[in-house]
Formats: sequence, C-alpha cells, structure tokens
Amino acid sequence: MYDIAKLKKLREETGISFSLCKKALEEANNDLEKAKKLLTQWGADKIREKETRGTINGGIFAYVHHNRKVGALIELLCETDFVAKNEEFQKLGREIAMQVASLKPESVDNLLAQEYIRDSSKKIADLIKEAVLKFGENIKVNRIVCWLLE
Repeated sequence: MYDIAKLKKLREETGISFSLCKKALEEANNDLEKAKKLLTQWGADKIREKETRGTINGGIFAYVHHNRKVGALIELLCETDFVAKNEEFQKLGREIAMQVASLKPESVDNLLAQEYIRDSSKKIADLIKEAVLKFGENIKVNRIVCWLLE
C-alpha cells in the first residue's frame, strides 16, 4: 500500500503520471528517494522505447524578443493531436523558442546540448525527456530558425 501524501508529493516533484508514481512508491515501500530512482530508471527505458515511434502531430512555436530585433520559430513534434493541444506541451514549445532566440543554436543537436536558460542544471534534451515521460509520447524538436534584425 502507498501513502497518498507521498504520492501527491512525488507527482508534484516529478510531473510523472499518478499511476507510474503509485507503482514506484509501492515497489519502494513508500520511500520517496527510492521511488524517484525507480522513476528515473524506468524513464530511461520508456524514453528509449518511445524514440522509435512516429511523430506526425505537434506545432510551430514562436518567440519574438521585446526589442523586436530577434525572433525564433521551432517545430516541436509529438504523436497525437491530444498532446499537441495540451497547455504544458504548448508551454514547452514557447520555452524552447525563447531558448533559440536567446542562444541562437546552429542546429537542433546544438540546441539539445545547450543548458536551459531558466535552469542551468538541465539541458534542453532533459526538458524533452521530462515531457516524454509526462505525456507518454515521443516528442522531438524537428526544425529551428532564428532571425536577427541587422
């Protein structure tokens, strides 16, 4: 049996589904730290599993800096229109577009390797992995473009 307060805390801290958090807590005998480690382990396996699935939905997200001299567009793909319409997915798209406008990566691979400007302990690839775990779908940045007014 699991502790409901710990389940809520684990869900809030990780953003991972209640069902997976519940399973981790049950296997870890209500030990939060052990449950987090299990989720991390399972997450890596789930991410690898989902990477081969097709991404035919998603959206194009834009960011224009307040001075109107820098702008960026990104194409963020997912598997279903259900996830594409989700507010958290859309927020992720806007955040990545802001990252592109701010640090101007030359390619998607460069972008994924960059430290996230709002949290230097994470890379953009980590944000994508977290989203894959949260939504249970393959998510990827397909294209990026950054414009500078010269």
